[in-house]
Amino acid sequence: MRVIPAVDIMDGNVVRLVKGNPADKVIYGNDPIETAKKWERAGADMLHVVDLDATLRTGRNNSEIVSRIIDAVNIPVEVAGGIRSVPAVKEMFHKNAARVVLGTMAYKNPDSVRQLAKKNRNKIVISLDQNNGMVMIDGWRETTGSGVIDSMRFFMNMGIKEFLLTSVDRDGMMNGPDITVLSSAVSFTSANIIASGGISSIEDAIRVRNIGCSAVILGKALYEDKLSVERVKAIS
Repeated sequence: MRVIPAVDIMDGNVVRLVKGNPADKVIYGNDPIETAKKWERAGADMLHVVDLDATLRTGRNNSEIVSRIIDAVNIPVEVAGGIRSVPAVKEMFHKNAARVVLGTMAYKNPDSVRQLAKKNRNKIVISLDQNNGMVMIDGWRETTGSGVIDSMRFFMNMGIKEFLLTSVDRDGMMNGPDITVLSSAVSFTSANIIASGGISSIEDAIRVRNIGCSAVILGKALYEDKLSVERVKAIS
C-alpha cells in the first residue's frame, strides 16, 4: 500500500479544510514547496497536490506553486483540483505531473476522459468523492446522481484503472475511514482504489490496508502529528 501525503494549497498556503468547507480552514504553513520536501524526506511514495483555489473557483491560481513542487521533489506528484479541460490536463503532463485526478470534468464531459485514456490511461485517476454513497462534484457542492459502483463501472469501460475514493463527510474529521464503502469498491473491481478521508490512526491505516486498498492519502492526521509517514510505511 502506497503512502501519499496531501499538500492542499489555498492562497499560497498549505491548508486543510473540514468537509471541503473553505470557511473551516486551518493554515499549516506558508511554504508548500518545503512541505512537499518534508514529506519526501519522511519516505512518502507520492504526493497528492491539490489547488483548492482552482477547485472552489475563488479566482486565485496556484499553478506556479504546483509546478515548483513537481520540480522540487524526486517522487511522483499527482495533481488535483479544478482541472476541467483536456488542455489543462495536457499542461500538467507537460509539467511532468505523474498523474492527474479528474472529478467534475470527468462527469460533465466523459468524452474528454475517453480521449485522454487512449494514450494516458495509466496517468488518469478518477475521483469518487462520495457522500452517502453518491458521487459529488464541483468542490463537493453538486451531486452527480450516480453511485460509486456505477461510476466505477462507467469509467472502467474506458480503460481507467485508478480511482480515488474520498468520503466527503469524513474528510478532515479524523473519525475513521468509511470502510463499508471502501470495501464494496475494492470487492467490485481489480482496479486500484486509493483511500482518502477520515484516516487518523495506525489502526485506520491497517484496516484500509487489510481490505485491499492500493494506497492511502494522509491529510489532517499528518499535519496534526496524529500519524507519521514512517509509521504508516512500516505497516504498508
